[in-house]
Amino acid sequence: MGRLRLDTLVRLRWLAVAGQTASILLVRYGFGFTLPLLPCFAVILALVAANLASRYVFPATMRLSGRMALAYLGFDIAQLAALLYLTGGLGNPFAFLFLVPVMVSASSLHPAQTLLLGCLTLVAAAVIGIWHLPLPWSPGEVYRPATLFVLGAWFSLAASMVFMGLHVSRIARESQQLSDALTATELALVHEQHLSQLDGLAAAAAHELGTPLATIALIAKDLEGDPALKADHGEDIALLREQILRCRDIMSKLTSLGASDNEPFHRLTLSHLLENIVEPHRHFGVQVTVECRGSGPEPVGRRDPAILYGLGNLIENAIDFAHDTVRIDARWSERQISVLIIDDGPGIRADIMTRLGEPYVSGRSQDSGGLGLGFFIAKRLLERSGGRIALANRPPPDHGAQLKIDWMRADFEKDEITSTYANA
Repeated sequence: MGRLRLDTLVRLRWLAVAGQTASILLVRYGFGFTLPLLPCFAVILALVAANLASRYVFPATMRLSGRMALAYLGFDIAQLAALLYLTGGLGNPFAFLFLVPVMVSASSLHPAQTLLLGCLTLVAAAVIGIWHLPLPWSPGEVYRPATLFVLGAWFSLAASMVFMGLHVSRIARESQQLSDALTATELALVHEQHLSQLDGLAAAAAHELGTPLATIALIAKDLEGDPALKADHGEDIALLREQILRCRDIMSKLTSLGASDNEPFHRLTLSHLLENIVEPHRHFGVQVTVECRGSGPEPVGRRDPAILYGLGNLIENAIDFAHDTVRIDARWSERQISVLIIDDGPGIRADIMTRLGEPYVSGRSQDSGGLGLGFFIAKRLLERSGGRIALANRPPPDHGAQLKIDWMRADFEKDEITSTYANA
């Protein structure tokens, strides 16, 4: 995957070197147990040499390929196995450190590579479980753990490796999926905001072009008043005047798109907002009806890209799954606004009902080519605008899905457009 940095592994190795050295010195001089000091320090020095070579041969910021990371972690397992061979094998309580390289692999490498590393670890554990030097103990005494204990330690190590590896791998995968999905959400919102800002850019361009166009019009008028030029180039001057008028007409239209925040193009009633979203989807063979009513004046909000994109995506999904009709009911009160989207399709499958809204979870078939991000992005954007989403299937005998979005009226009518990076 290329997500494991060399610097991370180098730091972990230095931590291992420090821990191994401290443990050996404590056992030998703190507890007075006998152990082969020189072979043990030779094994530790091999790890030091490998770490120094990694530091000076490759840049610290390098991201390891899957094979390089596998070889790197495999060496760590072999070094730990050699040290445990010298200090009692699986009878050594530090044998659980075999789990560390496998956990690092599970969080960063492909599952197949983690499986291979786990198998290597279990083979190394089995070898040192059978062949090893005695566990460091008091002078004149030899401690030999029972065979059943060693076998139990091996199975305990294997079980811990399987369950912890699967858990860490799943968490890492879900974290990566969430990160990718949030990136897609940000890109979608940025795209929608760019579309919303085009009217302002168009107005600015029209304003900037107004002065040079007025200068051209003045010069064209002077040329038209010159009898000599008019006789020779009358048609050209007339064409120039015609094109100037056409440019003025185009710029007046551009200026109307860039109206100020108080203009109706920038603030819409709830009913107009829904009609604008629904209109492009009325020609797909599904009847879409919009009904709006409530107590008090109708809510008026900004053209928030988050709401436009989010509601548009949900309505498009309802149309895709509907057989004949989609109904959109908007209700409001003095404090709250609700939009209910109802379709007459097959409804939401029970196996994804509780997970719908998570990244890469989709109600469509795998052959449809969807990534399962549409509903996630829509839900995320609407929640950032202050909305709360609830979904369910219609109660029998009706069929289809119903989705409700609720806003506090103050959130819907606020002046600020949802920030691209707010609540990220």
